Amino acid sequence: MKNKILVTGGAGYIGSHTCIALHEAGYDIVVYDNLSNSSREAVRRVSTLIGQSIEFIEGDIRDAELLKQVFTEHQIFGVMHFAGLKAVGESVAKPLLYYNNNVSGTITLLEVMAAANVKNLVFSSSATVYGDPDVLPIDESAKRSCTNPYGQSKLMVEHMLQDLAATDEGWNLIALRYFNPVGAHPSGQIGEDPNDIPNNLMPYISQVAVGKLKKLSIFGNDYATVDGTGVRDFIHVTDLAQGHVAALNYLEQQKGLTKDCSDKESANKNSTIGFLPINLGTGKGTSVLELVTAFSEVSGQDIPYQFSARRAGDIASCYASADKAKDLLNWEAKLSITEMCQDTWRWQSKNPRGYHSA
Repeated sequence: MKNKILVTGGAGYIGSHTCIALHEAGYDIVVYDNLSNSSREAVRRVSTLIGQSIEFIEGDIRDAELLKQVFTEHQIFGVMHFAGLKAVGESVAKPLLYYNNNVSGTITLLEVMAAANVKNLVFSSSATVYGDPDVLPIDESAKRSCTNPYGQSKLMVEHMLQDLAATDEGWNLIALRYFNPVGAHPSGQIGEDPNDIPNNLMPYISQVAVGKLKKLSIFGNDYATVDGTGVRDFIHVTDLAQGHVAALNYLEQQKGLTKDCSDKESANKNSTIGFLPINLGTGKGTSVLELVTAFSEVSGQDIPYQFSARRAGDIASCYASADKAKDLLNWEAKLSITEMCQDTWRWQSKNPRGYHSA
């Protein structure tokens, strides 16, 4: 019997791509999502891509009773925890919403997991926990500080996981700190489909290219970078998904398990992991203007843009040291900026209105 993974937020951008990677790696999956910033159509398309139906449960991670039912009805080995609100600007405007959903929701999930004796978790964290870095590239030992409630919510969950691991050695908790996920599945069937105006750079660029938006605003052109615009570590979402599978494989290897181990009791014995933070990035920085140029060349579309004032809380440069992921997980990002742009354009041009294009 294959190990079964509960994927919270599995209908979202990163979660849906990871569902495909988990299936290809031989795991069974159950998707749990409240569809607040995701689409049932994404789950349908993932099912088509993997050639089998996916068990989907519409639910909120703050709903303890529904979560208990899920763990009672399914032999869950571990949880991939993507469920969370993620818009920085919205978090500044609605901080309590973010703390309620991202922090309180995770507390509820962990309490239900503990009651079910399922103590294996891969958490969707973020490079925002590093704030404005003192040294580049950023490794996992860098100091953590945040400039907005979204980042604070991720950091608060990391502190909770650290404390939990220190208190109960039965827990195996891997926090994957993403840098800037972009791209889409090479089929063009699933990709990033934000509600309303995109908060992230790549979907904004692609929606300008497809004619959905008129012009890109670039916030700040006076940073101490190669061209004055902000520099970030962009990582292809399918590379990111493979990083999650590598984390799960590492967890199993450390516990002396295989994918076919379905004995929940033995699966939670002899933990050697505790709390383990790992960066997922390429280790390379790309400026906003460099990304715009690359996307324009790939798509053949002009990308009109204007410079605007810096946004509060933005930093000049942020890119990862990914050595720990390579050493521990035997994982490294493989896909280039060109491939990120090609796959994003394929998704956006096939689906000009996102999943509403169906």
